[in-house]
Formats: sequence, C-alpha cells, structure tokens
Amino acid sequence: MDIVILAVVIAVVVFGVLGGLIVGSRRKKQPPPPPTAPDITAPPAEPHVGDEAETPREEPRRTIEEVDLPDGSAPVVVEEPPAEAPAIEIPEPTAGRLVRLRARLSRSQNALGKGLLVLLSREHLDEDTWEEVEDTLLTADVGVRPTQELVERLRERVKVLGTRTPAELRGLLREELITLVDPTMDRIVRTETETGGPGVVMVVGVNGTGKTTTTGKLARVLVADGNTVVLGAADTFRAAAADQLQTWGERVGAHTVRGPEGGDPASVAFDAVKEGKEMGAGVVLIDTAGRLHTKTGLMDELGKVKRVVEKQAPLDEVLLVLDATTGQNGLVQARVFAEVVDITGIVLTKLDGTAKGGIVIAVQRELGVPVKLIGLGEGADDLAPFEPEAFVDALIGE
Repeated sequence: MDIVILAVVIAVVVFGVLGGLIVGSRRKKQPPPPPTAPDITAPPAEPHVGDEAETPREEPRRTIEEVDLPDGSAPVVVEEPPAEAPAIEIPEPTAGRLVRLRARLSRSQNALGKGLLVLLSREHLDEDTWEEVEDTLLTADVGVRPTQELVERLRERVKVLGTRTPAELRGLLREELITLVDPTMDRIVRTETETGGPGVVMVVGVNGTGKTTTTGKLARVLVADGNTVVLGAADTFRAAAADQLQTWGERVGAHTVRGPEGGDPASVAFDAVKEGKEMGAGVVLIDTAGRLHTKTGLMDELGKVKRVVEKQAPLDEVLLVLDATTGQNGLVQARVFAEVVDITGIVLTKLDGTAKGGIVIAVQRELGVPVKLIGLGEGADDLAPFEPEAFVDALIGE
C-alpha cells in the first residue's frame, strides 16, 4: 500500500514539472505585440454659423488704399529705352578740299617733282641725265608712252629756253605735267538725270582697295554738296560689309538698303534703286562685292548687277576704285573691269601712302576715262575731287 501511495506522489510531481515546462516554452514563443498606432490629429472643426459661431478674434487689417488691386487691364510691359540714334554729322565742303589736303599729298608725292627739278638744273643735260629723267618718271608709274612724250617735250623746250633758272624750270615742268594729266577731261561725278529720278552710281573694284569705305566717303561728298543719298549694300559676300556701309550712311543720314548675307547682289541693287525712286532721293550709291578680276564667274555676275539695275533706271556713273600702291598691276585690273562694265571714272585710294603719283596719268591713258576722286588718308573727309592743277603743284612742291 505504501508503495502505491509513493508511486502516485511521484506521478503527480512528474506531471507538475512537465506542465510547468510546457507553459514556459509557450510564453517564450509568443510574437511581439503590434506597434501602437500613431496619434492622428483630428481635422479642424468645420466653421460654425449662427449661435454656434465663435467670436471673431481681433487681427490687423489693411485698408483699401494700402492694397494694390488689379484693374483688369493688360499686364504692364517694361520697355527698355530706345538706343540713341547716332548724331548726324555735317561733312566738310568739297570745294577746294584737295587744296586743303595738299600738304598731306605733297609729303609723299613731291619726290617726283623735286627729283626732276634737280636733274633738269644740271649744267649739262647729256643723254645720261635724260635717261635718269625717264627712270624717275617710270618709277613714279607714269607709264612708258607718257614718259616718252614728256621727255621729248622737255628736251625740246629746255633747248629752246637756253638759260634755266629754278623758277623757269619749275614753271616748265608744271605746264608739261598738267598737260599730261589733261585738265580738259570732265571730272564731275554725274548724279543728275534728265528723267527726274535719282542719279545711280555703281562702285566696283577688287578686294582690298577700300571700296566700301570709299562708297561711304563718297556719300559724305554728295551730302556735303546738298544731295540726299540712298546706299545699296550689294556686297553680300564679305562679312559685315553691309554693317560697315550702314554705319557710314547713318553718320550723314543716308538710308541703307541691304539683304541677307550671301544673298543675290543684283536683287539688293534693284531694291536700292527702287526705294531711292520711291523716296525721291537725289543719288543711289551701289557698293558691289570685291571681284577678283581673274574669276570669270564673278565678273559675269557684276555684269548681271549692271543689267538688273538698268531695268529700274539708267546707270549714270560706274566708278572703278583702284589702290594707288598697286601701280601697274592696277592697270591690269582696270582693263578687265572695263571689258565687263563701262567705266566712267576712276577713284584712286591710298594716294597719300605712295610716291607713285604718276599712276593718275597712266590709268587715264589706259582707259581713256578721268580720275574723278582721290583718297588721301583714313579720315572721313579725306576723299577729294581731283583737281589737276592742285595735284601737280603737290607733286613738284613749292
């Protein structure tokens, strides 16, 4: 009996221990509690009306004078102040301009005259001396035929003269040089027409002769003589050529007609003459692209510009711009241009920077057309009408 009781007690103890272990393991395996939900702020209460409305709080308020109210009009656009137009300049009068620029011309040119006077003042004028006279004239680009004519007349007159004082020699040389320059040639730039429309002047020449600058300076010459001028920027190939010409025009109040860069030059020239007629302008100046005389296609295009312009109005002047420093090479250029367009006058530029003033004589002989204008510096008013007597006086000095 005691054994049975002992067995029951042991069994109870064993079951108690096992039950405790099972309960402990279950407690360890329970998952962690879920996180607590965040606090959500309740939405603001709807505004109440009537008896439930709250008493309004005192807040600072702006008066109507302090509030900028829209007036319903279009938004205000702030415009930048317009750029100031360049002041219109009053060009220097052209009458006697070459006389005023004579000192500048003589500084680079009178080596020719002084050299001839020294040679002619020698006591014995033998063949060697006359050869030196010829060399001096040829060096100054007078040309072969004009040089031979001048030397022949000088030899004859010196022989007849006998005694040769410096004053007599200077007068003799002056007379013969003026004869070579030919004062009988008509050197007026034609700008008046019988039809009453504007005079049309086309300016041609190779690259680098200062053609666009000359066109701008010529506009100043014409304005100074009382003309209204329209400029045609038909040089559409050289970058900024139209801008350069327009700047020249704005300085004297001349209107500039231009087209797109690389556009058709003939079209721009046509429009320039058309606008000049509509505006009642006195003169239309057309600046063409600088043509290399060896480029046949470009020269043909120059002929096209001339033909297109003449559909609007006849050309009154075709001025060829030559660089005096190129000497005899300029004569080659002149011949080719004369074959394409009818050259009516020559403009010699950079004459102040060369001792080759004889090119005036040579180019006139070559083309049979007069030198009408000469450039004597970089200044805006340094383009002067050609005056044979003043030019020769600058060549031989005082």
